[in-house]
Amino acid sequence: MLTVGLTGGIGAGKSEVSRLLVRHGAVLIDADRIAREVVEPGTPGLAAVVDAFGTDVLAADGSLDRPRLGSIVFADPDKLALLNSIVHPLVGARSRELERAAAEDAVVVHDVPLLTENGLAPLYDVVIVVDASPATQLDRLVRLRGMTEEDARARMAAQATREQRREIADIVIDNDVPLDALKRRVAEVWDDLAHRARQAGAAPEGTVGDDGADRTG
Repeated sequence: MLTVGLTGGIGAGKSEVSRLLVRHGAVLIDADRIAREVVEPGTPGLAAVVDAFGTDVLAADGSLDRPRLGSIVFADPDKLALLNSIVHPLVGARSRELERAAAEDAVVVHDVPLLTENGLAPLYDVVIVVDASPATQLDRLVRLRGMTEEDARARMAAQATREQRREIADIVIDNDVPLDALKRRVAEVWDDLAHRARQAGAAPEGTVGDDGADRTG
């Protein structure tokens, strides 16, 4: 098995890259999707969020009002850190459960938006960063997602810088390109990942990976 951490700034196009990798055969573990699951109504995660932020973050149907919560935490680093301390352990536990269910020769792609910010690069065999210029990110957030420019800039500012993401990358995928060019680049990256996965699968039992993690468990 090869574990891949996939990240990129908001609006960089990481979701498109993850979709393309899945088409090639990757097993996708989407941290954002799991983060929504662990705070669904009736979960301990939602109860913990309400304890921390109050019932104002609940919608009329008892579900989490994500835009309301987002407006609170993205304006206050301490509150964002508090939310992360609740949600991240739950997401990590569920992600590990899904990874253990994958085939031995699988390429398991963890789509983790805040991989850089949370120092998670050492958890993966390979880190892929989807890169786009801040101008491209801003355009996509405003034009495609309907954000105001102020909100888009605030979301971008709350994340790691472009340089910080590139520093932890083993592979960079440039997404300031047309879709056809992106597809070609992802196909090249997939060939590399599949080759690495085959090599990892062929390693003798009891060997230890390059990152020091025992692969026999």
